Amino acid sequence: MTPVQITAVGHYVPSRKLTNADLEKIVDTSDEWIVTRTGIKERRIAGEHEKTSHLAIEAARQVLHNAKIAASKIDLIIVATTSPDSNFPSVACLVQKALGARSAIAFDVSAACTGFIYAISVAHQFLLAKTYKNALVIAADRLTTMIDWQDRNTCVLFGDGAGACLLESGDKKGILAEHLESYGEYGELMKIIVPETRHPLKPKHANGVLPYIQMQGPELFKIAVNSMADCVEKALEKAKITISEVACVVPHQANDRIISAVAKKLDIPKEKFFINIEKYGNMSAASAAVALFEAVELGRIRKGDYAVLVAFGAGLVAGAIVIKWQ
Repeated sequence: MTPVQITAVGHYVPSRKLTNADLEKIVDTSDEWIVTRTGIKERRIAGEHEKTSHLAIEAARQVLHNAKIAASKIDLIIVATTSPDSNFPSVACLVQKALGARSAIAFDVSAACTGFIYAISVAHQFLLAKTYKNALVIAADRLTTMIDWQDRNTCVLFGDGAGACLLESGDKKGILAEHLESYGEYGELMKIIVPETRHPLKPKHANGVLPYIQMQGPELFKIAVNSMADCVEKALEKAKITISEVACVVPHQANDRIISAVAKKLDIPKEKFFINIEKYGNMSAASAAVALFEAVELGRIRKGDYAVLVAFGAGLVAGAIVIKWQ
């Protein structure tokens, strides 16, 4: 079986910061309330000109620069997003155009906050099958455009950003195992609401309304903790290594209390988890991707280390990937 490695990482986050103090002026909340319940202190908000494709393109460019590879050499582009610029063209095709990666196959994957894990897994299968030699995997989301800014339970959680990585076939095995799960029966616990939709026979609704996120946090909490821990354990079992051998766990950054509970359930120190939620909030699919970039940049993941990516998201879906960093 062809070994597949992650050979470069990159990221992009908007420059504008929205702090908890800023939110206090918008909605009935406080810095203490937000930090205590989520661990978030600030988040990044895309500017009007920064569509999801813009975030994805910038993260992709950084990966190509770090990998020292030309866009013309890329075989496959997969973008994980649930907030595309539009239903079509796909964000991946917009990235392909911007990079000039004319030889690449490009498409999007929709798996909410678990999108980066799912997209890596899909790309991994193509490389294992020797269909392609490399893949540019990007996770980009701009969920702040889908927020009800009067709902203090959701508007404090989300931010915008993008992260990316390059997968390449090589002589050393980097991706050791993955495990994905889906729980469609719980889909109503987190969804996008559109109160009215366009209809050709109802002219008064012609303009439609903006969609927004609705979630049932307390119900999601337990499922998130159990599913993330379960995916980690099953992925490690497939990789034939133990949790004690793992140098760093890179989780989806949804809520600091969820991460604490996952660490407790796995019976490992929370210090093994890379956490940057205080700076960015929940960037959906981009959270784990940006966290992976920062974990590598800060030396939390070094050559030869075992690392685990794990995420949970709307759908409901969850997944984990075990990597030996090369």
